[in-house]
Amino acid sequence: MNRRRTPRSASAEDLLSTLQHLTARARQEVQLHQARVELAQALQRDMLPATLPSFPGLRTAARYAPARDGLDIGGDWYDGFLLPDGALGLAIGDVQGHDVEAAAFMGQIRIAMRAIASSTSDPGEVMGRTNDLIMSMNSTLFATCSFLRLDPRSRELRSARAGHVASVWATADGHSGVTADAGGLPLGIEPHQHYPVARRRLDVTGSFVLLTDGVIEGPSLTIDDGLDRIRRLVSSHATADAEDLADQVLKAAALTGHEDDAAVLVIRHEAAAGPG
Repeated sequence: MNRRRTPRSASAEDLLSTLQHLTARARQEVQLHQARVELAQALQRDMLPATLPSFPGLRTAARYAPARDGLDIGGDWYDGFLLPDGALGLAIGDVQGHDVEAAAFMGQIRIAMRAIASSTSDPGEVMGRTNDLIMSMNSTLFATCSFLRLDPRSRELRSARAGHVASVWATADGHSGVTADAGGLPLGIEPHQHYPVARRRLDVTGSFVLLTDGVIEGPSLTIDDGLDRIRRLVSSHATADAEDLADQVLKAAALTGHEDDAAVLVIRHEAAAGPG
C-alpha cells in the first residue's frame, strides 16, 4: 500500500506560501493607501489658508471636514484673499474625485484663481480664464466652484458660479433665502465658457454662507432639502459670530450621513455705516 503523503504536504506548503504572499501584498497595499491618504491630508492642510481677511463690519470664517471614513480627502476647498484694489476675493469649490490627485488639482485651481483675480475685477472673467487655464493642463478632473469679489466700502458682492451649489443668506430682520444665480459649466469641462455675474449688497446685518454639497447632500437628504435646512439654521443664527456660525453649519453637515468631505465659508456683515 502506498502511504506517501508528499504531494498533499507539498500542496499544503504551497497554499501556506501563497497565503503568506497575499498577506504581505495586502499589507503593502494598505500601507501604500495610508501613505496616499496622509499625503493628501498634508496637501489639503497646507493649501487651505490659515487665516481669512476681515474688515470693520465684515467678518469671515471657514471650516473643512474630511469624509466620515477619513479616506476621501482633497476634493473640497475654500479661499479668501485681499486683492490689489483692497477688495476681498473669496472662493469655494469641489474637485471631482479625491486622494492626492484631487488635492493637487485643487491647489492648481486655487493658485490660478488668485493670480487671475489680481488682474481683473470681473468675477465672470476670473472664472472663464481659470477654466481655460485648467483646460490647457489636459487633466481628467473637473471642479465646481463659486468665486466672489466683495468691496468692503460699497458692500457690493459680485459672484460667478461654475456648476457649484447655491449659497444661503439670512438677515437680522428675519429674511432668508437660497441664491438662484445663473451659472456656467464646472471648470475643466469645455473651453471658452461664459460665466454670468450676480450682484447684491450686504448693507444690512446678516450672514452669507457658501458651502459644498457635502454639507447639504447625503443618503438621508436631497440637495434641495439640505439647502432649506441650512437656510433655516442660518436664519436662526443670522447675527451670530462668523466662527460660531461656521461651526454650526459644519456640525449640521454630519446629519446628512454624507460620505463626501465638506467645506463652509461664512461672511458675517453688519449694517453699513450711515453718512457722516
